[in-house]
Order: sequence, then C-alpha cells, then structure tokens
Amino acid sequence: MGYHLAGFEVDGIDITHRPRYPFTFHRADALTHLAHLITTGDIARYTLVHASPPCQDGCALTVGTNRSRGWGRDHVQLIPELRTLLDATGLPYVIEQPNGKAPIRADVRLCGEAFGLGVLRHRSFELGRWATAQPAHPRHRGYVRGHRHGVYRDGPYVAAYGSGGGKATVPEMQTAMGITWTDVREELTEAIPPAFTRWIGHAFTTARQEILA
Repeated sequence: MGYHLAGFEVDGIDITHRPRYPFTFHRADALTHLAHLITTGDIARYTLVHASPPCQDGCALTVGTNRSRGWGRDHVQLIPELRTLLDATGLPYVIEQPNGKAPIRADVRLCGEAFGLGVLRHRSFELGRWATAQPAHPRHRGYVRGHRHGVYRDGPYVAAYGSGGGKATVPEMQTAMGITWTDVREELTEAIPPAFTRWIGHAFTTARQEILA
C-alpha cells in the first residue's frame, strides 16, 4: 500500500492465499516466481523489487529470549538465496527485516515514531543498487503497552504481535499501523506500516531522478 501511495503499480507474491490483498496478487513461492520472471525476461516490466522473507530465524525474539530458553524451533534462512536472485534481476531492490540478527545490511532503519504512528515497529532495510540517507530516529515518547518479563507498563504504543499480555487488539493494530484492507490478525502482525514503504518509495524515486539528471 505504501508503494501504491508513492505512485507505483504494485504486484504482490505470497505462498499463502491473501484474498484481502488490494493489488495484483500471485500465489506462488516467491523465490520460484522471481526466478521465473528472470528466466522469461518478464522481470524487465518492473522498476523495483521489495522482498520481506520469513524473519523468524533472525528476529530479536528468536535470537534472544526464545533461543536462550530453548524454546521454539529451527527456521529456514532464505536471505542468501534471495539476494542472489535479486542481484540477477539487474533491478534496484529492498530487503526488509526486523531489527534482529538477520544477515542483511541495515542501510536504512525506520521507526513508527518518525511517522507519528501508534507502533514502533523498528525495521531494517537493505538497499540494492540504490541508496538514500538515513532519516532521523525521533526519541520514543514512552513504553510499548503490555507485559514484558512479568512487568506491565502502559505507554503510547501498542504491541502488534502475538496475543495476550496486553497485546493489541485487531482494531488497535489497524489504527496504529494505518492498515484498513485486512482484519486478519496474522496478516496484521506480519505487516509493516504503509508509511514505511511510502517513505522508501519516495526516497527511491528521488534517488532515481537525481541519477537520471
């Protein structure tokens, strides 16, 4: 949605059926679909590729609390294979991941507070074949509401992940992130705010125009 608001025509790919997705949608394995676009030459129709691979292997919760306590399970790390395909496209690209230990460059880090949102939702973005300056990271106004390590804190932000322990309700997540097209909890907990990708879309367009000039 953010890229759409920044003026792009958007195609989406997911291995899971997403009937609420508001743009052209391809149900497929993303790596297989991307390889097909490269092989057939159809990738030339595109201007920019944004990839959000499964993040569980490198997210802060997995590498922190869960792993230290022996919780959870092993997760597949797709980023090296994905990056090889993205390089093969010849296109500028973006790889998005949570701020954990995922093997990406944090060329840009974004926070919901920079956009006046009701979530922090820190995310890192690796930029391939283009660059932009890191925006300022505003000081947080308080805590994320909910329980953490047995302590409950109130605050101006909601926790848009999981359930229980003071986590956000579906309407709260929709409002906090600016997402109206789905009310599916799983989709909301995996989403990033459209404000993030709208900012990236505008930054990419500006960088491209500067190169062409």
